Amino acid sequence: MSESSEAENEQWRKTGILRPEDVDLPDEGKLEDNAIAVIECPQKIPCNPCEENCPVGAIKLEDLNAIPKVDTEKCTGCSICVQQCPGLAIFMVEYTGDDKCEITIPYEFELPEEGEEIEALNRKGEKVCIGNVTDTLPREKSVGDTPTLTIEVPREFANIVRSIRRKNR
Repeated sequence: MSESSEAENEQWRKTGILRPEDVDLPDEGKLEDNAIAVIECPQKIPCNPCEENCPVGAIKLEDLNAIPKVDTEKCTGCSICVQQCPGLAIFMVEYTGDDKCEITIPYEFELPEEGEEIEALNRKGEKVCIGNVTDTLPREKSVGDTPTLTIEVPREFANIVRSIRRKNR
């Protein structure tokens, strides 16, 4: 989460939707090296499964009620935090070749097939582009009981796409 003013913070309280400018992506160079956790947790609440379960200590909280912070130097892109977050507020982002990126999202509906073309949605649930499913992790294989899927979309949508809609469903 970006360091935002109280007035900006009130925006998501009214709408329930974070804006792209409310979320800081890691440096582009880091995103080209490997997937990095992006935490979209705007509320200071007592919650720390991401910190407790990170195998390399890349996620830290100043105290139990603080907003989690990711140390991009330590993050290995394992996505355990995505699987463990009860608020479904953590995503993995990685820049891949050809101006594309992969985004791993928590997804608690029927998982699509790898290779399936999907509609990529923004935080409001609006279609912003077409993407492809590159990987899925079903609930029974998740270490946190949250299924995930990884999609490939144009890089320009790395900080915009946060969900999917399956086509022809």
